[in-house]
Amino acid sequence: MSHPEDATEARAGTILRLVGRMIGGPKKGRAALAVVALLISLVGLIVIPSATGRGMNVIAQGGSKSDLSVWAIVGLTAGAVYLLFSFVANQLFARLASEALYELQTDLFDNVQTLSMGFFFKNSPGELSSNVTNDAEVISLFYTTALSQILRSTIQVILLVAVMFAVNWQLALVAILTIPLLAGVAYAIAQVSGPAFNRLQETLGDVSAYQEETLSGHKVIISNNRRQWASERHEEHVAGVYKVGRRAFMSALMQFPITQTLSLVQNVLVLVAGTFLVIDGSTTLGTVIAFAGYSALLASPLAEMANLITTSLNASAAGDRVFRIIDERPEIQDAPDAVDYEFKGGRIQFEHVDFGYVPHSLVLRDNTFDVEPGESIGICGPTGAGKSTLINILTRYYDITAGRILIDGQDLSKLTQASLRKQIGVVLQEAFLFTDTVMNNLLYANEDATPDDAIEAAKKANAHDFILGLPDGYDTMLTERGANLSQGQRQMITIARAMVADPKMMILDEATSNVDTRTEKLIQDGMRKLMDDKTSFSIAHRLATIRGSSRIMVLNGGVIEEMAGHDELMAAKGFYHALYMSQFKGKGPAGDPGDIALEFVST
Repeated sequence: MSHPEDATEARAGTILRLVGRMIGGPKKGRAALAVVALLISLVGLIVIPSATGRGMNVIAQGGSKSDLSVWAIVGLTAGAVYLLFSFVANQLFARLASEALYELQTDLFDNVQTLSMGFFFKNSPGELSSNVTNDAEVISLFYTTALSQILRSTIQVILLVAVMFAVNWQLALVAILTIPLLAGVAYAIAQVSGPAFNRLQETLGDVSAYQEETLSGHKVIISNNRRQWASERHEEHVAGVYKVGRRAFMSALMQFPITQTLSLVQNVLVLVAGTFLVIDGSTTLGTVIAFAGYSALLASPLAEMANLITTSLNASAAGDRVFRIIDERPEIQDAPDAVDYEFKGGRIQFEHVDFGYVPHSLVLRDNTFDVEPGESIGICGPTGAGKSTLINILTRYYDITAGRILIDGQDLSKLTQASLRKQIGVVLQEAFLFTDTVMNNLLYANEDATPDDAIEAAKKANAHDFILGLPDGYDTMLTERGANLSQGQRQMITIARAMVADPKMMILDEATSNVDTRTEKLIQDGMRKLMDDKTSFSIAHRLATIRGSSRIMVLNGGVIEEMAGHDELMAAKGFYHALYMSQFKGKGPAGDPGDIALEFVST
């Protein structure tokens, strides 16, 4: 169990990191200039009640109009100085705040791009979206309002206390009586609000994750008539936000009436004490009037600082979540002595490879096989057999637990990831397209490709004709994830995109499972052209898709049951034969399906 002191220290550390990003490092010079401008403006502000008090003394003592005019001019000049330098300080702080927020969001997004596949496996898109939007918005409020205001209030309190003690130490003591009370209130509220705001940010992340999932799965929800269920689940999530938020905001809102009450008490005490001192002849009426102004100027920043604690606590919770991602490092990193992959034909060797996504739970066990350059390997097996996992470690999205993988005799772990993935094209089951033109989606895979390259690839993938039929042809703007195209059209574009990359090796993970038979034939025709003389792996549940592969790897429970050509596997009447015949219900060309009982093992 964490101690309150540890939590307070952690919150303070997060706030200091946020502050450092705004006024630290190369920004120190401009931050110092902003503080100087702020200091001058506050000096002007403090001079105003002093000039008012002096003017009051002139009136009380029967002074001349010219003497009164002097103090009026001093007061007006001080007001002008305050306004001018406040504007300069606010401008500088606004720029520093905007830069800090920009850099924070950029660092957050850029670091996410460096992280390994395992990070996205553990963190949902909704949670990450919350970090980029909700948390950034909270931090933005802290930068643009709270930080500069807290700095202003702190300097203002220090200057006022110093001036008050210099003018009249007795009234100064009375004026600062409420400061410990205000500090105590702020501390007490922080102890309640701090954990509440941390929990609130976490709960908002859960809601964002649920909303993201629900919006993505709207077709499933509608088709299964589960809209009411989705609404009720959403209400449950939002109710959690309401419950946590009520506690956080209630404790925060109590700050204002308490601090306002203490501020009024402070003013009354100053006026009462000042009245007695005037009666005793210990001070002048002008000094008391000036102290009334000082007291108001002191109460305002004290109340403001207490109220801004809420914003700071909220920013601390948001900052903690954001910094957790910024500090995250990729699980898969290039070795210090890593070299670029040198393509020598595309020979693949697995030597006693084990792999598990979590410790002590293997998905692949002792896999050993060789793939010759230019071979096409079909991969099949029951759901959960480890087919996609095999591809994930070949592309080094994850590092293997034991064994070794060689590509053209080069150890996979000793190669740079960028050079490896440049030579391996991947087409996934889910066709993902960006909100951009068809042309830009095709060019996405290769920075050096030209529009002519994209059109040629589209022709090979048999996508050219339907693209020309779109409203603006290759310049047609696609909606999110290509929702304005059919599923088959989306997949054909992703396959054409892989062709534009022109990799040396190809991986297809159920690439044609979501298309109709006619479209599948068109795609397979294009894929045959692309994979000609290239080492390739094709995962498929529909065994007809991989029947023409050089060899077929049959996985079950993370172990290679069989690996040979289709005819050889069918003749052996083993696991593949049983899979094939069960899928085609005995209508395949190999004859009797036999009585083989399949033991499907999921990892």
